Amino acid sequence: MADRTSLSHGADAAPARSWWGWGDPGQALPDAECADLAALVPGAAGTVLPVPSIASLELPPVRVSAPRTLAHLVSGDPADRAGHTYGKAFRDVVRALHGDLAAAPDLVAFPREERDVVDLLDWAAASDVAVIPYGAGSSVVGGVEYRAGTHSGVLSMDLSGMGRVLEIDRVSRSARIQAGALGPGLEAQLRPHGLTLRHFPQSFAFSTLGGWLATRAGGHYATLHTHIDDLTAALRVVTPAGVSESLRLPGSGAGPSPDRLFLGSEGTLGVITEAWMRLQDRPVHKASASVVFDRFPTAVDAVRAIAQSGLHPANCRLLDPGEAALSGVAGGGRSVLVLGVESAHHPVDGRLAELVALARDHGGSPVGGPTAAGDSAVGDSAAETWRSAFLRMPYIRDGLARMSVISETFETACTWDRFPELYEAVHRDVGAAVRAATGAEALINCRFTHVYPDGPAPYFTVIAPGRRGSEVAMWDAIKAAAMRTLGEHRATVTHHHAVGRDHRPGYDRQRPEPFALALRAAKQALDPAGILNPGVLFDAAG
Repeated sequence: MADRTSLSHGADAAPARSWWGWGDPGQALPDAECADLAALVPGAAGTVLPVPSIASLELPPVRVSAPRTLAHLVSGDPADRAGHTYGKAFRDVVRALHGDLAAAPDLVAFPREERDVVDLLDWAAASDVAVIPYGAGSSVVGGVEYRAGTHSGVLSMDLSGMGRVLEIDRVSRSARIQAGALGPGLEAQLRPHGLTLRHFPQSFAFSTLGGWLATRAGGHYATLHTHIDDLTAALRVVTPAGVSESLRLPGSGAGPSPDRLFLGSEGTLGVITEAWMRLQDRPVHKASASVVFDRFPTAVDAVRAIAQSGLHPANCRLLDPGEAALSGVAGGGRSVLVLGVESAHHPVDGRLAELVALARDHGGSPVGGPTAAGDSAVGDSAAETWRSAFLRMPYIRDGLARMSVISETFETACTWDRFPELYEAVHRDVGAAVRAATGAEALINCRFTHVYPDGPAPYFTVIAPGRRGSEVAMWDAIKAAAMRTLGEHRATVTHHHAVGRDHRPGYDRQRPEPFALALRAAKQALDPAGILNPGVLFDAAG
């Protein structure tokens, strides 16, 4: 049919990625800027940790070799092994900087098509080789690291060579996309058709569709389509027991959803190779505004009213006073609400005006006028200031890590009635854990990344000076305190970062035991040899 297109061209080449830290190595902070940052944190180390060269790393010996029929897909190159050892959590970056790559995979595989995935899994299952599915390595929860086990070897399976948009159904506004598609390459392939997935996590440039699906990633929208789940129509997954392909439907009540089994499974049940994704027309009309509040509790009330209004802003980011100051958006103890609306079909000024009016009714003061694209253009730079700071934050975190400054982030969600107590408890209890671990006071900030009618998704940042050589132990103690605090206040252990290995203790407490039994049974049925990402989400035997 004319409105259904099969595509054969490939995606753009993957961007260069840092082997030890976040994103583009060319964007990493120079030594002098790292030192300048640390000067803002009393008690921080006075010298910059150097970045080791690949040649200087002591990688463990390779224990396995792939059969000749798969040798063209597999690499034992030190750079490939180093770059696939860890994700991008603070503890990952610090260990890499200290040259600790004891967890390096033996081999890295680069499949080019689904048949390659099948063949690699068949070999791994027969050879007792653990397989770690790998999109682009942006996990901040230990999701791509092999930490413990008795497997004869470890294979990191990098899906980035499978990055094509295979088919577009313009009538139903959806596309069949390979799981290795990086965010920019995916959007570049959709753009000529006037379509977009419009899923923009902070890691957009350095993460893949398969990674988003496997971790139930959160994206651009603060309301409505908050997670990749909302955009998923069907999945194709290779498991050691066979290939699972769900039926593409707008909705179905036919029993438990097969897609829901694999969404968020984090590579423990199978390797996602393709997905039909729901698309939308590219937005033409956009507008944004910022509102300042003198009191954070008042700002929270305003956001709750907005979340329950049915106006569904695309952006609804609330920054508490510390976050607003750190981002350079506002000072003086004020909180800032950044609002955004967009549409592919009609002007949005009226809807933005309603949102601003709601905020004003709850004590907010709009800053300047709305900034719009496609409707009007009046000046307010707060939203752009926040966006620039948001994209720069991971590089700043890496710069702080090079000065042994502890930088931890954790995100959650809770009901509106529980948020005030949670906010106070995080400052009190996590702050106490920081003092116990580091002997210093912590800077603890909060922002809302997503909001729902029944509750917000708060994102906390914790910064404190660490002791060189003890950074990981300190981070672990702070992470454990954060997990305890979330559990005590009936908040989720993660809203969109996934569980991985770092959130396992909290997830084990949050997850109902009958559901854990069902997950283990699914693991045994789909992955009887227990090779897929062992240690993530659950232990197969208990």
